[in-house]
Amino acid sequence: MNLSKSRYTKGVQCPKMLWMDEHMRELFDESVMNEAVLKTGNEVGDLAMGYFGDYVEIGFDRENMKASIKETQQQLAAGTPTICEATFSFDGNLCMVDILRVAADGSVDIFEVKSSTKIDDIYLHDTAYQCWVLTNCGLSVKSVNLMHLNSKYVRQGELDLHELFVVHDITSDVMVMQSGVATRIPLLKQLASQLEEPEQSIGLRCFSPYECGYRGYCWRDMPSPNVFDIGRIGPRKGSDLMDCGIITFEDVLDNPASFSDKQLKQVITTLRDLPPYVDVEAIRDFLDTLSYPLYFLDFETFNPAIPPFDGTWPYQQIPSQYSLHFIESKGAPLQHREFLGEEGTDPRRKLAERLCADIPPNVCTLAYYMSFEKTVIAELARAFPDLSARLMNIRDNIKDLAVPFQSGDYYSKELKGSYSIKYVLPALFPDDPELSYKALEGIHNGTEAMAAFADLPRRTPEERAVIRSQLLAYCKLDTLAMVRIWEKLQELARG
Repeated sequence: MNLSKSRYTKGVQCPKMLWMDEHMRELFDESVMNEAVLKTGNEVGDLAMGYFGDYVEIGFDRENMKASIKETQQQLAAGTPTICEATFSFDGNLCMVDILRVAADGSVDIFEVKSSTKIDDIYLHDTAYQCWVLTNCGLSVKSVNLMHLNSKYVRQGELDLHELFVVHDITSDVMVMQSGVATRIPLLKQLASQLEEPEQSIGLRCFSPYECGYRGYCWRDMPSPNVFDIGRIGPRKGSDLMDCGIITFEDVLDNPASFSDKQLKQVITTLRDLPPYVDVEAIRDFLDTLSYPLYFLDFETFNPAIPPFDGTWPYQQIPSQYSLHFIESKGAPLQHREFLGEEGTDPRRKLAERLCADIPPNVCTLAYYMSFEKTVIAELARAFPDLSARLMNIRDNIKDLAVPFQSGDYYSKELKGSYSIKYVLPALFPDDPELSYKALEGIHNGTEAMAAFADLPRRTPEERAVIRSQLLAYCKLDTLAMVRIWEKLQELARG
């Protein structure tokens, strides 16, 4: 197997991943590949190329990498100061440097571009590999640098690349790692080439720094349910527990001190196949905090890495649409209003104005997991001071429909330790076609909605019309689901 920087970092995370790529690639679960994340990385990388001014980009030809390597050497010989996607190979180890700065004396500076807003340890391995390849190709590497997005940058006017990106000199860390790279490369190649499947323990490496597409295969003998199925455990704690021999739900009951009361409730309810737990009095108390007219609000947002509008920052959750169901009084009919921004434009002002018009002052508004809606509204209030008082009035009157589930006033084994609406809804209304996200056309979850709205400017008018109708249907189901959950809570409160 020849290595690239992506293959090398795979091997750092888990050497068996390389073996699987070589011998059992058909078992890879493509769902772990987030196309939106990959697209974001490409967009950020393309933008970063202009950080140092004029540059030459090396053409990429997967079928003829020798041409890219030759072109890189030509640009080096010509003294080109900035070469992007500079391509090198040494002893079957290939790398493409995002940005290579070439000094007059021929020494080089490596700049690796990441679309994240912080440094991850795996980035050091990535750049250490590049440094090793370039050094063995005879180049003098003067510095190694990591460029990532500045989370504190707020766009005003044209993008300022020197404010948008943060550059960290990581040369000293990378140089210390060079001997380790030299040792690891032949070991990875040897392992990937062997015929017999290597043994490899499962654990945190299956999730971090990236979720592995072979986890389904490597975890095929893992009992179900297991400790990783417990709500709010997370990969790190789950791996630590597994290393201590706590794997099955039975193991959990033998070690109760390691778990919260809510987690133990999940385990006991599942093992004993208990009926739903309902605290009628607590649910009544919650419902008594609500009043008519009653509004049900849900936002959809998109979070571009590169801030598209004035006053926005990298990965800001920019509201693009909302759905609003409401009931004016007890027994009154259910009504609905909605808003969806125009693609390619800043939707925030129109959305904020419509929201203020659609929700009267001082009315009770319900959201599911209200911190998100409250944050969105607070940011709108800061962006538009003239609307701030009205927006903050809406925000201050929001109550959280998730409370009875988050607090454990209602729990059933179908919730699987979660109080997400995507678990609560089918638990309360199994097989109800009206409330099925799977039955929706095109868009079935928030991640898909986010990607679909962001992609609208690149679509044809006909495609946009279809996608916009799908976005409206998805968001509308979110608030209809809230209405039905509220109705169910009323039913439970009656005993």
